[in-house]
Amino acid sequence: MKVAIIGCTHAGTAAITNILNMYPEAEIDVFEKNDNVSFLSCGIALYVGGVVKDPDGLFYASVKGFEEQGIRMHMQHVVTDCDTNNKTLVAKNLKTDETRTYQYDKLIITSGSWPVTPPIPGSDLENVQLCKNFHHANEIIERSQTAQNIVVVGAGYIGIELVEAFEQAGKQVTLIDSESRILNRYLDEEFTSPIEKTLTEKGVTLALGQTVSSFQGKDGKVTQVITGEASYDADLVIMCIGFRPNTTLFTGQVDMLDTGAIIVDEYMQTSKKDVFAAGDCCAVAYNPTEKPTYIPLATNAVRMGTLAAYNLVGPRLAHQGTQGTSGLKIHQHNLAATGLTETAAAAAGIRAESALLEDTYRPEFMPENTMLRLKVVYEMDSHRIIGAQVISEGDFTQAMNTLSVAIQNKMTIEQMALTDFFFQPHYNKPWNYLNQVCIQAMKQIEEKQIGQQKAVS
Repeated sequence: MKVAIIGCTHAGTAAITNILNMYPEAEIDVFEKNDNVSFLSCGIALYVGGVVKDPDGLFYASVKGFEEQGIRMHMQHVVTDCDTNNKTLVAKNLKTDETRTYQYDKLIITSGSWPVTPPIPGSDLENVQLCKNFHHANEIIERSQTAQNIVVVGAGYIGIELVEAFEQAGKQVTLIDSESRILNRYLDEEFTSPIEKTLTEKGVTLALGQTVSSFQGKDGKVTQVITGEASYDADLVIMCIGFRPNTTLFTGQVDMLDTGAIIVDEYMQTSKKDVFAAGDCCAVAYNPTEKPTYIPLATNAVRMGTLAAYNLVGPRLAHQGTQGTSGLKIHQHNLAATGLTETAAAAAGIRAESALLEDTYRPEFMPENTMLRLKVVYEMDSHRIIGAQVISEGDFTQAMNTLSVAIQNKMTIEQMALTDFFFQPHYNKPWNYLNQVCIQAMKQIEEKQIGQQKAVS
């Protein structure tokens, strides 16, 4: 069995590892445009900020290691054409410009994503940087050494983490985003406001609700970022607007969402026989909405890559869907989220309510304690939990993993309210905070029903 894999970051690496174990007779050809594999891009900000000293720790597999296991690693190769009907692909060696045609029996597309790059005038100026791969990270580190005014465009996870890293390095940092709040896709306002307050107190300029219209420069280097409202000095600009699936090669050959994300079934099979896909190039089954959604996360990628290998010769193991669970640490704030925010639920046309808990996590008699803020979002009609968020100076982020399981299993707030959790004063209260927030939701429902009954009578 000849297996071709296009792309070798998280999904590709997971697919390779499992194919080696499950199908030792398989002939595997891997095509990767970079000169490395398995780069953990979520560690870029830690690397830029000097927390990670050894960049080798940002990789968990190697080209050499795969080659020693008999895999044909075509590094710095770009696949320029793929015929999924005749099961052939053409790859170009970027070092020699040589092209060659390869045949396969099974194809796994793990071509990943690429940063969104709007056609902003001045984008070609020196020191306007993307942030995606290891080479980008090294460029950012090198160029930031001599930069004092740094502008980050995009207030998602990567953008926020870079802002923190540059601020801690003593730079003058400006964060620009067209939305009115940071992290608006992941968190509701009760959770973004404390972070915005901290960033402002640390001297970061928040230029929210502003869209970049152009970059201005001198002698070929960027000097200013222009928005519709103001201009900002810049020696270095990092573009972190978001990501798009890297799937142009397969347009018209496999079914896709309007975003270009490849649609797969629960076995990672595309609409074309013997063609599988996994990772950031794909849509993923999103349990809160029960619809395929584009959610580029490493956690989704490794699971999908694993499943592509498991189901390569026949359907064996189905994907259980995702909740898009994620976490972040910014200064003293530990935060995490799973599923839909209230804002996202409304945008998805879901009638939802929420309960918000602000409380200490230990009994009041404990000499040391910490406050936490926890929200659960639930469907009004079914009471099904569809999202949750937490923030605290203590670390309660693992609670989102628990609620991720709850969403995956379609648990209601009533079920979670009465779920068994241990009690020990060092760790929690007799009613765990997960119980408490759902009990609060139940009370809100009761109060609403009583109010409706009184209105009718």
